[in-house]
Amino acid sequence: MEAQQKLRALLDQLNTVIVGKPAQVQDCVACLLAGGHLLIEDVPGVGKTTLAHALARSFGLHFSRVQFTADLMPSDLSGVSVYERGKEAFIFHPGPVFAQILLADEINRASPKTQSALLEAMEEKQVTVEGATRALPSPFFVIATQNPHDQLGTFALPESQLDRFLMRISLGYPDRAAERELLNGADRRGMVESLHATLTPMDLHLLQQKVLQVHAAEPLLSYVQDLVAATRSGRWFLQGLSPRAGIAVVRAAKAQALMSGRDYVAPDDVQAILPQTVAHRMIPVGDAGRGPIEQVRAMMEAVPLP
Repeated sequence: MEAQQKLRALLDQLNTVIVGKPAQVQDCVACLLAGGHLLIEDVPGVGKTTLAHALARSFGLHFSRVQFTADLMPSDLSGVSVYERGKEAFIFHPGPVFAQILLADEINRASPKTQSALLEAMEEKQVTVEGATRALPSPFFVIATQNPHDQLGTFALPESQLDRFLMRISLGYPDRAAERELLNGADRRGMVESLHATLTPMDLHLLQQKVLQVHAAEPLLSYVQDLVAATRSGRWFLQGLSPRAGIAVVRAAKAQALMSGRDYVAPDDVQAILPQTVAHRMIPVGDAGRGPIEQVRAMMEAVPLP
């Protein structure tokens, strides 16, 4: 019960900053509870960076922000060794990646070389600099924002990096009531600065352990396998989901179940998180006439429930 109260307080605080988007906020929290990285994609100005800042502050973790640009180098993320005359040695100066939450703002504006520098950090929770492997803090999350690919100055993220993100969400434009509240209300940046941590790192660790303990019954796992098999059939997508993506679906569904106050996963949990968890990993078949998220939903309707 205490866990539910903490999660409710966390969601309430986030929803005071990001108004009118409770479903997207819940998806973000579920993603981090499941131990995954989060990608927020949308047009500029709808609150992507504000949401990322609010998440970092509310989770009570040390965070750093990097504005990704075309001239950003891998060493700008990982750090460099600098010769210090007094010590007569090269001393390593860690970069912003050595934080518990890395806010990667406009991640798809950086070059592919810099994108690849994040792969080791996101998958192995470590970086290799000048031949030495250095562990990153625990926990380590990447919360990245990106602009649509058709905007100037953007690079498409490679498939291998997209696969490292547990979820991709889109905020979209606010409805009229939410936008009126934004127009009348306080400055969102000031509100983010005043946020307090509703969870401690230990709280987060315990919640992540609770996610792992959520039960997934055999029929539920069969349902997930049916969905994964449907993506590989060639009817809906050019290329199907990998086993890693199937594991990600189960983890995200367990986090969704925990946030709903249950210790078991229901088919509704899988359906609630499936589009956000798998759509960014696949390309619809050419004659579908639908985007990836719409195609995932159409596929879900065709797969029978357990």
